[in-house]
Amino acid sequence: MPTVIVATGNPGKLKEMQVYLTPLGWDLQLKPQEIDVDETGITFIENARLKAREVAIATNQWAIADDSGLQINALNGAPGLYSARYGKDDQDRINRVLRELSGSEDRSAQFVCALALARPDGTIALETEGICPGEILTEPKGSNGFGYDPIFYVPSQGKTFAEMSDPQKETHSHRGIAFAQIMEQLRQLPMP
Repeated sequence: MPTVIVATGNPGKLKEMQVYLTPLGWDLQLKPQEIDVDETGITFIENARLKAREVAIATNQWAIADDSGLQINALNGAPGLYSARYGKDDQDRINRVLRELSGSEDRSAQFVCALALARPDGTIALETEGICPGEILTEPKGSNGFGYDPIFYVPSQGKTFAEMSDPQKETHSHRGIAFAQIMEQLRQLPMP
């Protein structure tokens, strides 16, 4: 069973990755806490590559990383790369987005998830970007999920992420779309 380091210190992110990667039979492990990667990229894919590459080299193991966030068209793509830092907590971030969109007719947005898998030498073996288009509601709906989920409405499903069941969100989210795009390639990778 190949060991793959998930380039995060967040156990919740590890659990999310396990949902998608379980069929591959990989032993997923969190990156060591002492490895800290500066996310200096200007796109989600650049940050995913940076994290995967640096963790792979530091651990001499395969490493997978994601970088994701919410882009709102009326806010020129904000919060974007700063989605997790757009406020002090989830409620504060939601309130800020709703405040900044107040009076805006354009509520279109998208969630983006970039994935990168690096070999132990740091070369990128695979990468992809999943995009889930949606709209920002004027008030939160639903109680599942986290972050911006209660205000991110997916028209094709008629629900916010926070109103979806876990399996429904896993299929229709930006992360689910990204993993679906590369699962077949991941299965074919020659890993020790």
